[in-house]
Amino acid sequence: QAQLVESGGGLVQPGGSLRLSCSSTIIPLANFAIGWFRQAPGKEREGVGCISSNGDNTNYRDAVKLRFTISRHQNTAWLQMDGLKPEDTAVYYCAIPPYGDRFKYVDSCVFEPDEYNYWGQGTQVTVSS
Repeated sequence: QAQLVESGGGLVQPGGSLRLSCSSTIIPLANFAIGWFRQAPGKEREGVGCISSNGDNTNYRDAVKLRFTISRHQNTAWLQMDGLKPEDTAVYYCAIPPYGDRFKYVDSCVFEPDEYNYWGQGTQVTVSS
């Protein structure tokens, strides 16, 4: 059973919005930075953005800046996606870094996949008319 669970994916028209959730009933997510990633068919997994464990700082890849917003509260994080484009179509994942690295990302974060070692199962987002 996955210990990180994403939800909220679906089919949406271009220009629409979706809100993805990342939660866990086992892992105290408040202790970790959380990264959001996506993988489109035939492409490598790429970072979308991240939020520090204290929630004060976020970072986003250029392609989603001003359209996507990451937030968190207690044991849940969200990825609010507005102005969706067909090129946003992918499986979206949330992830946390290794337990030993948790203090590296108290007030900062990175969205390099190699910095994360615990992943959810992913949720499909399809943007199409």
